[in-house]
This record gives sequence, C-alpha cells and structure tokens, in this order.
Amino acid sequence: VNVGNEACYPQKLESRVRELEAEVEAEQRRGADAVKGVRKYERRVKELTYQTEEDKKNVARLQDLVDKLQLKVKAYKRQAEEAEEQANVHLSKCRKVQNELEEAEERADIAESQVNKLRAKSRDAGKVNTHPTFIFAYIYTYTYTHRHTHTHSQTQ
Repeated sequence: VNVGNEACYPQKLESRVRELEAEVEAEQRRGADAVKGVRKYERRVKELTYQTEEDKKNVARLQDLVDKLQLKVKAYKRQAEEAEEQANVHLSKCRKVQNELEEAEERADIAESQVNKLRAKSRDAGKVNTHPTFIFAYIYTYTYTHRHTHTHSQTQ
C-alpha cells in the first residue's frame, strides 16, 4: 500500500509545483499591475502638482491684475469727483453770470425806458437838454439810485 502511495507522490508534487508556479505567475502579474498602477498614479500626481503650480502662478498674475485695476478704479473715481467739483464751480459761476446778465438786462430796459421818457419830455417841453452826456448822466444816476434802493430793499 505504501508503494502505491509513493508512486502517486511525484505526481502530487508536480501538480502542487504547477499550482504554486501558477500562483507565483498570478502574483507576479498582480505585482506588475500594481507597479503599473503606482507609476500611473505617480504621473498623475506629477501632472496635478504641475497644474497646481501653474494655477498658483495664474492666481498670482490675476491678483496682480485685480490690484492694478483697483488702483485704476480709485484713480478714475478721484478724477470723476474732481471733475464733478469743477463742474459745480463752473455751474455756480455760470448761474452768477446769468443773474448778472439778467440784472444788466433789467437795468438796460430801465435805462431805455428812461431815455424814452426823457425824449418824450424834451419833445413836450422843448427845453430839456438832450445831449448824450446829459442823458447818460441822468440814466446812470437813476439806475444807481434805483439799484441801490432795490438792493437795499432786498436785503431787509
């Protein structure tokens, strides 16, 4: 019985050797696949690291651009405020000149009215001095008196 067992033993050993060789081959394939996977992930890590560095550089460039644009915006705001102040000053001057013009037109209308009255008086009386110097002095006196009285009455 022992002899038959020994005859089977080499076949069992060969079979076991083949099994172990198959397991070793399978393990070697898994190891090779694992090494390939590790290399693949290492490449991916390098790519992502490079991309991260590029992104950081781009963020720094964009931040620099944002800072420069913010400075420009501040400068434009300051220029706009200065222009608005100037516009207000010019508008105030314009209003003042407009008021002075209206007052001058009013005085001119009064003077013209006085000239017409004086001419009418001179035609009626025939004796009133119609020399331009006399008319100017008369109008100036009337206008100054009227303006002084008109201005004085406005302030009270």
